[in-house]
Amino acid sequence: MSTVKVATSKQERLDLLKKVGETLLNQSYQSWNFGDSTGFEAILVTGKLLDDPKYFNFARGWFAAWASRPEPFRRLDCTAPGVAIIEVAQATNSKQIFDSLELLAKYLSSRSKDRGIFDTWESLCLIPPYGGEELPPFEAQLLASPPGGTCIDCLHFDPPFFTGLGKALNNSSYTDIGVQQAIAYVDALQLPTGIFDHFFLNGVEGTWGQGWGRGQGWALLGLMDVLHQIPQSHSGYKKLKEAAEKLIYGMIKLQREDGRWWCVVDSERSGEEGSTAGFMAAGFARAIKLGIVDKSIVEPAMIKALNGVIADTDKSGELQNVTAAVMASTRKSHYEFTPRGFSVPWGQGPLALAIYDTFDLV
Repeated sequence: MSTVKVATSKQERLDLLKKVGETLLNQSYQSWNFGDSTGFEAILVTGKLLDDPKYFNFARGWFAAWASRPEPFRRLDCTAPGVAIIEVAQATNSKQIFDSLELLAKYLSSRSKDRGIFDTWESLCLIPPYGGEELPPFEAQLLASPPGGTCIDCLHFDPPFFTGLGKALNNSSYTDIGVQQAIAYVDALQLPTGIFDHFFLNGVEGTWGQGWGRGQGWALLGLMDVLHQIPQSHSGYKKLKEAAEKLIYGMIKLQREDGRWWCVVDSERSGEEGSTAGFMAAGFARAIKLGIVDKSIVEPAMIKALNGVIADTDKSGELQNVTAAVMASTRKSHYEFTPRGFSVPWGQGPLALAIYDTFDLV
């Protein structure tokens, strides 16, 4: 049993979740954009834990509306909350939603690849660095005319969508695509420390965006989803399990005593990032349940992360210190000066997921 204690009772966490759930229903979802995945997954689990059907019905209505006219597709459709949509499609036995999901899968798998990963961007979302650091000449050229590329956020989108669809439809081709994509993200962006860089640019050597905290959360939940959805006998399981272990233990080494992480996990000057602790509490809990980590090491870190993310939440259920959409930059200082103080699906979602995923453990 862990010597670290949960700072809140189960009833206090349920009361908090009621407030968080209301904020989730009031987010500005876009069919689709970054953050929608954690937002809708959190909506579904909030309904389960509170035994309130309005959350499922909200998601069902949104997904049914999307499925009624999913085309024309666009680049950002890779951010669709695939895991959540599949869950609703299965629960309602909706042929229309499944048909639209297969159309989406066909579109997503038609994209070109770099480093084995489907291209997210035809022109990556580079912006001038927050904080105003001057770019070296080569990086200034990249900013002026960004090539395509892919970000670690997308490990939470494409791979779990394909493996989830493969499991739901008993289609090993979809499963294999998802596993191949997850492995490609690991090969392209994970460092020997276990921490992931943020992005790469097509045709440009190297990777960029070192140590972005929330990015570790996207990576961890994506890996947990894939490992949950595929059999241990799958040829890619061992590598993805090892990648997840490296990330988890790497993040535990960088965790502060208060359970939180810096916005850039190895940079104190980067300040707070409220969402990272939520992502980690949820991901650590899932890893414990999958049996892929040493519970005696990971559970105390999970409890500290849960305590941290709840302590960062105000009385109205709004998680504090959540940074804006970070976009991307070739300068580390960009991630250290990202503005914070936003109510967004990538903050409220991980908070709800942290409460849900840890609830039966502590």
